[in-house]
Amino acid sequence: MWFTIKDEILLPSNTSEDSRPISQIPALPQPPLNPDYHYNRKLQQLLTGKQLLLNDISFPLNEIQSHYENGYVTYRQGIVYKGKQPACARCGNKEQQWFAYYPCARCGETCLYCRQCIMMGRISGCTPLIGWNGPVPNTAIPLKISQWQGTLSQGQLEASNRVVEAIHQNQEHLVWAVCGAGKTEVLFAGIEAALAAKKRICIATPRTDVVLELTPRLKAAFPEITVASLYGGSEDRHLFAPLTIATTHQLLRFYHAFDALILDEVDAFPFTVEESLQHAAIQARKPVSAMIYLTATPNEKWQRECRSGKRAFITIPARFHRHPLPVPEFVWCGNWRKQLQKSRLPANVLRWIHERIQANKQALVFFPHISLMETALPILRQFAPTIEAVHAEDPDRKEKVQKMRAKEIPLLLTTTILERGVTFPNIDVAVIGAEDTIFTESALVQIAGRAGRSKDHPNGKITFFHYGKTDEMLKARRQIIEMNREGHKRGLLNH
Repeated sequence: MWFTIKDEILLPSNTSEDSRPISQIPALPQPPLNPDYHYNRKLQQLLTGKQLLLNDISFPLNEIQSHYENGYVTYRQGIVYKGKQPACARCGNKEQQWFAYYPCARCGETCLYCRQCIMMGRISGCTPLIGWNGPVPNTAIPLKISQWQGTLSQGQLEASNRVVEAIHQNQEHLVWAVCGAGKTEVLFAGIEAALAAKKRICIATPRTDVVLELTPRLKAAFPEITVASLYGGSEDRHLFAPLTIATTHQLLRFYHAFDALILDEVDAFPFTVEESLQHAAIQARKPVSAMIYLTATPNEKWQRECRSGKRAFITIPARFHRHPLPVPEFVWCGNWRKQLQKSRLPANVLRWIHERIQANKQALVFFPHISLMETALPILRQFAPTIEAVHAEDPDRKEKVQKMRAKEIPLLLTTTILERGVTFPNIDVAVIGAEDTIFTESALVQIAGRAGRSKDHPNGKITFFHYGKTDEMLKARRQIIEMNREGHKRGLLNH
């Protein structure tokens, strides 16, 4: 869309005479708010805290323009220039290889556009990002906000109090909680405090399945609060809500929306590798707001910042059932890849598998790559024909996980796809080839965290089969041992 400026107002234009793409207008005027203007409440609901494209908005352009001229709607450039270098205002992309030109039907010119966030709709040089500048919608908050009846462990309670304080004070805080510590319950008091203070709050997580799992839990805990659940294809996309749960990709549509943002699994793919998602998280917050990070496995930089006092944090070093975390055992298994090429596996690996089958003990066995896992599958099926393998591209992935939960599968071979987000009550865990570079400290801690999660089965054997120990293996085991030590020191573990 091209604009011209007349009397300090941006006007959409269909002619190139005296008009330019919005990205080429250096300073965009914003008319003052007209308090006598009767704004459209549906448009208010749609645009508050958002940055949307015209294609996302089902209102006619003349109505949007009328709201802009009366100060209620904002136009921002979709592509901004620093000198001659373009950057995407929505996803923050500055990498030139992620920009391209196309013949634009909207303005009739050849337009530069951002390829990095195109799955959220195309942003080009003539695209305005449209937001809201008027009053925010009123949301009725009930007297009794939370209906959650559970109790917190001592470790959870200490972390919960810190979350509440950070939200009240608009601070950043890291909750470093071991796998199975019960992170979700730690958030409930903070969510309640935010809602009571009429603050808008969002929980963001990298994975859709976590959004789908958390949504019913949040709706049960806060039954009278409107909860928006946002992921690709979600029906809540245009719902204004005081409490939002979203994939980190969905944050790209928000701008200065939330008074408190809780980032779950901040160490998980794709959030760790896609700078656009980190940019989206920053943009989705209001300039004065709280940010709560949740993780079981902060990266090395964050761990250093915690130790040196540069990052505010609290640990939950123990699970709610007060049993220590199972510590991985390192077992050398020789050149297992070479053996696998000859359709064999090391004898100690086969013995480990055989013992679990004989004892009727379910197990997860992790492999570094799909091809290696699929080569191993027929070898291991000699112990039990119902052994299965699963990976990210497997169309039957959910069914296999469900069968494992129903105890129809004795042993499930897997890639790192099941390193987090799944709970089986009573399992042992093995990693074949723990020396592989895919098994980082974070991945190995998460894998170890699959065992011993249930109060009825708080123990589990974790075995890292390797062809040479790595620093990542040693760091993972050290982190688990240190958490157990801290849990004992703080009286959070049974002696």
